[in-house]
Amino acid sequence: MLDDVTKKRINSLRQILVGKLPDPKAQVEQITNGLIYKFMNDMDEQSVSMGGKSTYFSGKFQKYSWKNLLDTKTSGVEKIKLFSEAIEQMYTNENLPELFREIFKNSFLPFKDPSTFNMFLKEINEFHYSNSEKLGDAFEYLLSFMGSQGDAGQFRTPRHIIDFITEIVNPQKNETVLDPACGTAGFLISAYKHILKQNTKKNLGDGLTASDRKKIGENLNGYDISPDMVKMSLVNMYLHKFTNPKINEYDTLSSEDRWNEYYDVVLANPPFFSPKGGITPHNRFGVKSTKAEVLFIDYINEHLKPNGRSGIIVPEGILYNIGGTFEKLRKKIVNESLIGVISLPSGVFNPYANVKTSILILDKLRNKEKNSIFFASINNDGFDLGAQRNPIDLNDIPIILKEISDYKNGNDKFNKLKLISKEKIKQKNYTLLQRNYENLDFELINNKSLIKLGDICEIITKGTTPTTLGFKFEQKGINFIKIENIDSKGNIKTDNLKKISKECHSHFKRSQLRENDILFSIAGSLGTICIVPKSVIPCNTNQALAIIRVKKDINPIFIYKLLSSNSILNQIQSKKVGFAQFNLSLNDIKELVVPLPSVVGQNDILEKISKYENTILENEKKIDKNKDEINELINSLWNI
Repeated sequence: MLDDVTKKRINSLRQILVGKLPDPKAQVEQITNGLIYKFMNDMDEQSVSMGGKSTYFSGKFQKYSWKNLLDTKTSGVEKIKLFSEAIEQMYTNENLPELFREIFKNSFLPFKDPSTFNMFLKEINEFHYSNSEKLGDAFEYLLSFMGSQGDAGQFRTPRHIIDFITEIVNPQKNETVLDPACGTAGFLISAYKHILKQNTKKNLGDGLTASDRKKIGENLNGYDISPDMVKMSLVNMYLHKFTNPKINEYDTLSSEDRWNEYYDVVLANPPFFSPKGGITPHNRFGVKSTKAEVLFIDYINEHLKPNGRSGIIVPEGILYNIGGTFEKLRKKIVNESLIGVISLPSGVFNPYANVKTSILILDKLRNKEKNSIFFASINNDGFDLGAQRNPIDLNDIPIILKEISDYKNGNDKFNKLKLISKEKIKQKNYTLLQRNYENLDFELINNKSLIKLGDICEIITKGTTPTTLGFKFEQKGINFIKIENIDSKGNIKTDNLKKISKECHSHFKRSQLRENDILFSIAGSLGTICIVPKSVIPCNTNQALAIIRVKKDINPIFIYKLLSSNSILNQIQSKKVGFAQFNLSLNDIKELVVPLPSVVGQNDILEKISKYENTILENEKKIDKNKDEINELINSLWNI
């Protein structure tokens, strides 16, 4: 367990660097370099104290020793020069194990401030490799600050969720384990700790022989496409006593080099992101797709041994997206390996992302024995869903763990788990949303659970702006709506609307708006939405806003409410492309899926929503009034 002193030192190091390196990932990289540098020196000193020689800082690298860095006679500028040269050249040090050379590969010091560097060295000097049993947990704590790489659809998985999945999948000491997108090796460390607990008599792991431990080290495998993540994984594994961790820089989706490697257990939170144009996979996948999340699930399913098991975190869209590829994937895993679907709270990745996710539990052996799939929803995971994720007393995880264990042992009476037959799932186009199998108080059109937006709406945009074709914005004229004219509540702010001439409006016929058209942002601030009121007609819009025009017998306000929901924002997560600015295509909007009750059902739901909204409005007025009364009370004190 991480002690308070070590935790404080990690926090202090980050505070020292934050002024020069605001990016948490850059802070972690520099602290990692400093720790490994210091540990190599510690091992050299230990060797010398036992009558041996320095290994790492010998020959031409002797001048870079930690002792020389801390020498008070060495100026701050000289220390920076020494350290910079050392980490840049350490990759060529033939006396270093390959693991250490990989850690220092492409390293450099990104700041040159002597004061900051001296404070950094002083704090690093407080860490000692002789206390390495504490350092593994310290490093995992450090890695927690890396947060997310949202541009790449990668989010650090919270430790308790990793451990929850690992306990369900239950890796054994003699089994091979893979994480095909290992990031910082969190799942591999969790699998290792799980095996230690399983083989404990009095002290942790004392039931394992030396041969067992060696075999476990050989059985834990990780791939990652990012050299930076490989480096973090190597350090993490090393600090958990793995001297030769099997972490490889590898493109799981595009390379065939490791296709013929199969595993007993696969644990993963693979990236949700697909670059513009999609992934270019090789042709050995069973499901053809360019979507990263589809390919990773197919890869994992394909690479499980006949008795293999897996736990995979997936974006919620995987569970219900309509289309041949998604349905084919779901059909495949339902028939071959899926035994359970667990819904996670939307805020589980806070403060880094609010993406809605679920866990797929695969078990090829049990899948053949069971005629049903279990579904469970975690509403509370022991933490609140705010940005700070503070601990709370409510926690569904222990109950769900027990009921999954009961399910595996043949029980079928549960409070949290719901069993759905594979036949019923087949009838619903292999949709894997639990709520689709619960009693609804309205009938769905054509008895379909979900329908593509493009089947019930016309999706339009013109793809240009007036100024690009020589038109100017005018003082008076036709209203022109841009993203910045739409507020967070979906209202159009009319006080700063641009104007275009009638000639310009006539020229852009395709983007002329009608009453009750829905405007949906497809560039920049994705998902910004409003419904066009009669009061702004006539008006026009630009290429950043898609026009969604509903067909007959569908209430446009109902569609507007659906498109304002978190379910749509979650679907967008798996469709967006770009880095500095995200974008969606019109086809992406057409592919969004929504539930569609009958017109009577739509109106009934809208009536209920209206009542809730009126209640919210009344409460907001009361809150505002109470705030005013508080201010009046405080202000009155000045008149005493």
